[in-house]
Amino acid sequence: MEHAHHHIPEFSYWLAFMTGILGSGHCLGMCGGLVSSFFMRLGARAYAPYLAYHAARVTIYGLIGLTAATLGAVLVQTGIFGKAQGILQIVAGLVVILLGFDLLGLSPIRNTLRFAPLDWLHRQFAAATQRGPVIGASIGGAINGLMPCSMTMAMAVQATTAPSPAEGGLLLLAFGAGTLPSMLTASFLFGKLGVKTRGWLLRGAALLVIVLGFTTLWRGIRFYAKM
Repeated sequence: MEHAHHHIPEFSYWLAFMTGILGSGHCLGMCGGLVSSFFMRLGARAYAPYLAYHAARVTIYGLIGLTAATLGAVLVQTGIFGKAQGILQIVAGLVVILLGFDLLGLSPIRNTLRFAPLDWLHRQFAAATQRGPVIGASIGGAINGLMPCSMTMAMAVQATTAPSPAEGGLLLLAFGAGTLPSMLTASFLFGKLGVKTRGWLLRGAALLVIVLGFTTLWRGIRFYAKM
């Protein structure tokens, strides 16, 4: 089967970016206190550690997208099964939709997958504060990027359908860029956004994840039907 050369629709990048923006409440709820305490223990007094932390975190997102897209491309190119690209998009779309419903608390199947063991991540996160302001912050940011998160997982699954590793990486970078406003100010905003506000923001992010899933599912069905 000849691999179809196409690109991720531009609106998918915007949806990924807006998922990161609307996921601010989720980010603050899950990581706000962790990030705040990390920088308090780090004793950061300049901008460099903050920039290093979030640059490393977003870079990890990009690498996750790059890896996911590479795995997806390998699966398609091996020709393990007919119409592989369409089937991959259909499966990925369904998984992303389920992850979106998981964020809403409506999925019958809970997300239990992890990028790395959670206990190990917490130990490494604490140890990073002993490595100096910039290096420690870079290590902490990279570890934060590997923290279990349904939104990150959904974006990674979405990236498996990217036609090239670069586009998969860009998709996750767009998502990471969307998380920057909330995470950069986590030490100031944490605790100031009420539970209700964070809940509404999370619902908005979950709905965008579901939209991404449906668009991928629809592209997969169309691709499969044409082959």
